[in-house]
Amino acid sequence: MELYDLTLKEASEKLRKHEVSSLELTEAQLRRIEEVDEKVKAYLSVTADLALQQARLVDASMYGEASSGSSQLRSPLAGIPMALKDVFSTRGVRTTCGSKILENFVPIYDATVAQRLKQAGTILLGKTNMDEFAMGSSTENSSYFPTHNPWDLETVPGGSSGGSSAAVAARECFFALGSDTGGSIRQPASLCGVVGLKPTYGRVSRYGLVAFASSLDHVGPFTRTVEDCALVMNCLAGHDERDSTSINAPVPDYTKALIPDLKGIRLALPKEYFVEGMDPGVEQAVRAAVTKLEELGAEVDEVSMPHTKYALSTYYIIAPAEASANLARYDGVKYGLSDVDAQTMWESFFQTRDKGFGKEVKRRIMIGTYALSSGYYDAYYIKAQKARTMIKGDFDKVYEKFDAIICATSPTVAFKIGAKANDPLAMYLSDVLTIAANMSGVPGISVPCGFSEGLPVGLQILGPVLGEEKVLRVAYAYEQATNWHKQNPPL
Repeated sequence: MELYDLTLKEASEKLRKHEVSSLELTEAQLRRIEEVDEKVKAYLSVTADLALQQARLVDASMYGEASSGSSQLRSPLAGIPMALKDVFSTRGVRTTCGSKILENFVPIYDATVAQRLKQAGTILLGKTNMDEFAMGSSTENSSYFPTHNPWDLETVPGGSSGGSSAAVAARECFFALGSDTGGSIRQPASLCGVVGLKPTYGRVSRYGLVAFASSLDHVGPFTRTVEDCALVMNCLAGHDERDSTSINAPVPDYTKALIPDLKGIRLALPKEYFVEGMDPGVEQAVRAAVTKLEELGAEVDEVSMPHTKYALSTYYIIAPAEASANLARYDGVKYGLSDVDAQTMWESFFQTRDKGFGKEVKRRIMIGTYALSSGYYDAYYIKAQKARTMIKGDFDKVYEKFDAIICATSPTVAFKIGAKANDPLAMYLSDVLTIAANMSGVPGISVPCGFSEGLPVGLQILGPVLGEEKVLRVAYAYEQATNWHKQNPPL
């Protein structure tokens, strides 16, 4: 077995036993990136020199006389090479958000999650590709190049965190972080056959996450196993005074929730989540997963969540409206691309944004600006917020009787690159099963549950607010009873 084939937990245990060094793990990952990333194109930037420097420092501390007293080295993540979606601010490391408008932007501070991972002793391999400003479901909207799915290089990895999901699936890092505004962690995790968790809104700090839609953005991990996911969440979760939406609540040890049976667990299966147009192979894999969950002791009952049908249209009013406000800051004055050839200040603003933003970002800015404009604000934005409240009410009602909700993560497996590039509506439908959880702020995870047409299928598990432990328990029990997570892409 190659070192890059280890899970995070396995690599961590070998480090603690001094069977392998962080430098050896890092060099193995960098070689893997060199071998396969020309095909996968998961990374926008590879920070090889920084990674090797960080690994040597960890090894020096780990093998030094004072190592036993280091709080950093007590972290299971110490010495583990990982990657960050290029939407997180990283001090001294280029952060583009997949956009030409930030092509040469180098932040002067770290996002809270980047800082916590650094303090835990992780090794930054680089920044992963993404749909521009996290607007997309395929990572084709990157201003630089599309990322390819390791299971079939002619298909998409999902989006907008497709670079992170592809990097984990292709064994180009032990774990990666992504952001999820309407499914951008769970959907690519499903399409790439890895584990992806969107925590409760506010459970993980958004400070230093470049905003798309502030009331919908979530930060979470991609890993190869549920146990690895719990280990990363132990590091990420917690209150942050710099994030006004951060939840100030105790953080449990998520690994203690990993119990391999589901006795006493009640699971809801919403009939509305078996949507029209779902691939037959996806439905078959998910229903087989439901049967397995019942065998593990869970009680599964069908429920109705009647306002689900409004989720997609509601999301595509609220998210673009918030995006139009958040992206107004990119004017070429303070940082990023600036059109210096313009004759006037206003001409500079217009030309900078025209040259710097891609087609999908412009489309969403215009939709959002229209929805917020005078005469349309009440008809669109206010009405969408009322619909959002009803969608959240559906979740609250279900959680009065059930521990979690189960359904497919994506209605289809990975589609061919370019297949939906000129059909925005078809692309938006890729997130139809994930969007409602963002509007409700509840945690959700995608775990591999089978294959259709030779491509991975994901099972989605959604829990109540601060119910990450329930979500992880169900996911872990299912994972331990199956072998889907042990399958490797044919790279």
